[in-house]
Amino acid sequence: MNLQELRYFAAVVEFRHFGRAAESCNVSQPTLSSQIRKLEEELGVTLLERTNKRVDVTPVGRQILEHAQRVLTEAGQIESVARAARDPLVGALRLGVIPTLAPYLLPLILGPLKKAYPGLAIELWEDQTRLLIEGLRSHKLDAALVASSLGTHEIAEVALFAEPLVAVLPPGHALAGEAAVAEEALSGDLLVMADGHCLANQSLAACGAKAGLQSAMQAATLETLVNLVAAGYGTTLIPALASSGVAGRGVELRPLRQGATRVIRLASRPGFPRPQALRAIEKVIRKAVPREWLK
Repeated sequence: MNLQELRYFAAVVEFRHFGRAAESCNVSQPTLSSQIRKLEEELGVTLLERTNKRVDVTPVGRQILEHAQRVLTEAGQIESVARAARDPLVGALRLGVIPTLAPYLLPLILGPLKKAYPGLAIELWEDQTRLLIEGLRSHKLDAALVASSLGTHEIAEVALFAEPLVAVLPPGHALAGEAAVAEEALSGDLLVMADGHCLANQSLAACGAKAGLQSAMQAATLETLVNLVAAGYGTTLIPALASSGVAGRGVELRPLRQGATRVIRLASRPGFPRPQALRAIEKVIRKAVPREWLK
């Protein structure tokens, strides 16, 4: 039994398909199949039930999979420690970013990161906070940029900057004549993003509003949210980094009177063996945003 056989087994369970598993492992399907059969022969048990239509895991296969995943995780940690000892700023770094931040911050940092640290290969995963944290816990991610405090000892957090929220109003709205909008004045017709996006709770909290309009307007992206406002369905809040792409879209942008913000944090596992790589990302981000936002 070796690590490669365990990787092939875990891949087949993940994809429930030998062809796709082989493709993900960059080997031929016959090679992958023969290695898994070899593993079954070595263990003396059947790990997978194979039919023409699907692949299922046997009960004993599921038990062995749990141990195999732990072994692969530990093996990955050993490799990471070795890479870090050689050069922590060389190699892949798997970075998760929430959808309300990725399209607006990444264009500001990816170029400078590549220029300053050419050996650091950023592998991006854009998803909601809950799934990013699961990715950190399962070692599928090395770090994540989030906009809410996670409040768990399992995850280390570094506050990077406080991003202002900006009011977005439809043309002719009663508040459009104000130089700055009071947050509570938006509570009556506030639209927020769908459940799972932390910006929804932050917007509601900033305006002292309760869930209401948003339950009928399940916008999964800021683009859709702004389109709803432009069509006159209500008002909303967006992060300041997104405001340049919204200007001229048939809406009015106004700062908030009480200056509501969201804090962007870099999250990682406390034992991540390449802290220098995390500090490199932190350094580039801090240079990319206005100094008055820095924490």
